[in-house]
This record gives sequence, structure tokens and C-alpha cells, in this order.
Amino acid sequence: MHIHILGICGTFMGSLAVIARQLGHRVTGSDQQVYPPMSTQLEQEGIELAEGYKAEHLKPAPDLVLIGNALSRGNAAVEYVLNRNIPYLSGPEWLAREVLRDRWVLAVAGTHGKTSTTAMLMWILEQAGFDAGYLIGGVPNDFAASARLGTSDFFVIEADEYDSAFFDKRSKFVHYRPRTLILNNLEYDHADIFDSVEAIERQVHHLVRTVPATGLIIRPARDSHLDRALAMGCWSPIQSTAIGGETDLADWQGELITDDGSEFMVVHHQQPVGNVRWKMTGLHNVRNALVAIAAAKHVGVTPDHAIAALSRFSGVKRRMELLGSAQGVSVYDDFAHHPTAIASTLEGLRNSVGDDYIIALIEPRSNTMKMGVHQSTLLASAAAADQVVWADLGGSEWLGALVEGADAKHTLAQSVDEILHQLGDDLPRPCHIVAMSNGGFGGLHKRLVAQLEVGFGQ
Repeated sequence: MHIHILGICGTFMGSLAVIARQLGHRVTGSDQQVYPPMSTQLEQEGIELAEGYKAEHLKPAPDLVLIGNALSRGNAAVEYVLNRNIPYLSGPEWLAREVLRDRWVLAVAGTHGKTSTTAMLMWILEQAGFDAGYLIGGVPNDFAASARLGTSDFFVIEADEYDSAFFDKRSKFVHYRPRTLILNNLEYDHADIFDSVEAIERQVHHLVRTVPATGLIIRPARDSHLDRALAMGCWSPIQSTAIGGETDLADWQGELITDDGSEFMVVHHQQPVGNVRWKMTGLHNVRNALVAIAAAKHVGVTPDHAIAALSRFSGVKRRMELLGSAQGVSVYDDFAHHPTAIASTLEGLRNSVGDDYIIALIEPRSNTMKMGVHQSTLLASAAAADQVVWADLGGSEWLGALVEGADAKHTLAQSVDEILHQLGDDLPRPCHIVAMSNGGFGGLHKRLVAQLEVGFGQ
């Protein structure tokens, strides 16, 4: 079968393409923005990519078109599919039909940490000898690709709350029918499709409804929005997680040994089971690890084996990924696109590097950010940085005014050239530069790495 994917370079649809290829289908795709790491991965998998949404990319007509949720009516490719009566589905529906139907699905949902947690859980199962299938909304460093069909009964998936397609406004995760469900957290996001946090709570409740009574839901002990979603009805066992003194009632506890979260003790039902010593930092990653350990135990992996696996976990591309380091300057790429994620990432770095100078380059690029929904908490989210450059690469109406009213450590840049100019050559040493965006950031990453090679003022 020839499957063409519209929006193929999105993290979900790109991963879907890999699985379709492994099922033996011929896979092609098109997208408006083709950039690494997803474009590189797809090319390595032998998947043909086309730039833009042109009708000619669908000639001759494929057997099936999978339409990503970024596309809507009026798009030339979408209109061609509808007018020519070419069979089409949303990505989540195709995945549920063709891959997930007869498998034990372990789903990772939540506003933050889905990609990292999914990668952690999959790595634990891999190290335990499971040939599980998986779909991760990013490119994990420990695997060759962001998705795999696998041969076992188990499938690990990043369960996104975003809508499925222009013709199916249900959240993607409603299609997955998990037996093991991780609910990492719940905050307001995706303001382009959800009018309120209550609307997201309702979608999470719909997901909870699909978990069988023989399944398991794993959640943080303290999250008021999850409390409300679960209060609408829950028919499955629940286990909870917490860090330190947050509560004594959690089933799984993480006791910090180092402030930056690079080492912590795992406690299960008040009994220590081992210490995680790893390369990750930040309390958010400690929380991610706890739920991954709990989920792995549900399918038979003992906590000591899970802890040993996490100590060898290498992370995910674009999640505080170190791009290079030279002459006392280190450059990182991070996907953070919500104030909570920005704050936890920068706080983790601060706890790791102490008094070293930190520069955050932040592009508020998500649809929610562009709408200005989070502007009241945005500046405070970068408190752990010494210098912050806010990138307005898309002509935001509110960002300039916000930065203008802030203190001197916050500045605005309207191009990559201006960002590099503001960085200058005379950087403090040691210095850590974190580029934070959920997109390509105008090619900033490559230029920062190139600048490392010639030296920032050295």
C-alpha cells in the first residue's frame, strides 16, 4: 500500500511514517517546514519528502492519505484529497486500527514531560529485554528512530492531548485505549483548540474512561487539575508519586541526594529500593523517572532493574541537548515552550552549574504562546537565567511591550542576526547558552555551534 502523510515532519506524524514503513508500506510525505532532526530520520528510513502542500505531490493518487492536525480546510492538498475522494484517516485512528488494537498499550499523557518520560519508559523495557513497539514525539538518543513496530505484545506511546485532525477534534490519546496510563501533570495549554483548562480536564476524563479495571493509572500525588479530571469518574487502580516532603501518602517517592536531581533515592511503599545516578537534571526529570519506574513495574520489570536502566539513559534530542562546548561556553538545545517547562529546565541547569552564567534564548513559538495566554508568568519563568533574549521572529503583538516593561536582563530580538549581536563576543566564562523553542528557531542552533568553533571573543 502507498501511504502519503500530510504534515510528515511533525513529531507524531514523522514517527507514524516510520511505523508504516516497517509494516511494509511505501511511505511518502509532504510538509511546509522540513528541518532536522525529523527530516534527517525520515530520509534515513527511505521515506520520500516533498516541500509544501501541492496537489502534484498526490499524483498518482496514493492508496491512503494520513492527514496531520496542523492542516485544515482550504489547504491545497486537503482540498485535492476531498475532491478526488482519496481515502484518508487521521494519524491516531490509523495507528489504533493497524497497530494498537491487540497490544498492551502503555500511554504517557500530560502537559509536560511526555517525550522524555516515554523515552525513559521505553529504555527501561528495552534494557529488560522487551522488544516493545513505541512512538515517541521526538528522537531519543538511545534508539535509532523515534518509533518502532516491535514484536512483543507491548507498545509504549506518547499520548498527546492535541486534537486528531480537522475532521476529528477529539484528543489523539482517546484513540489509544491504554492498559497502563501515566498522567504526568495537567496545565492549561493549546489555547488554539481548548477554551479553558476545564476543557482539557474533560478530554483527560475521556481518556481515563478507556482504561480497564485491570489496568493502572499513575499520577503525581499533588495536581489539582488531575484531581478534577479523575473526580469525574475513575474505574481503575491509581498509584501516585511525589518528591521529598510533598506528601507521605504517595506510593512512589523520590528523595533527592543532589539538589539538581542527578542522584535520588527511589522509595516504594516507604521502602528504599535503590538510587538513580544519571546524566539528567531537574526535578521534572525526577518526576518523569518515578512514573516510568512505576509503569514498568506494572508490566513486570522490577524497580531495581528499572533504576539500573535509567542510570544508563541518554535523554532525548532537543531536551537540554548539549550541542557543543568550547572555551568555557556550552550551547544547549531545548524544546521548552510553556512557562512551567522553561522554569523547571532552567532551574535544573542552575542547580547543576551553580554560579556559572546562564543565557536563555527563548522563542515563544507555540500557538498558545503566540496568543499571549501565558504572558503573565513568562518573564518569571526565566528567573534562573542571568540574561534572557526573547526572540520575536513571528511579529508578536504583545512580546515587545512585555519585555520593554521588564528589568535590564530581558531584551528583545527580532531576528537571528540580532540575537547573535546581543550575545556579543565578550561572554562571561563559564557560560551556558540555552536555545529554547519548539521549532527550528530560524537556524539559530547551527549558527551558535559555528560561533563556538571560532570562539565567542576568544
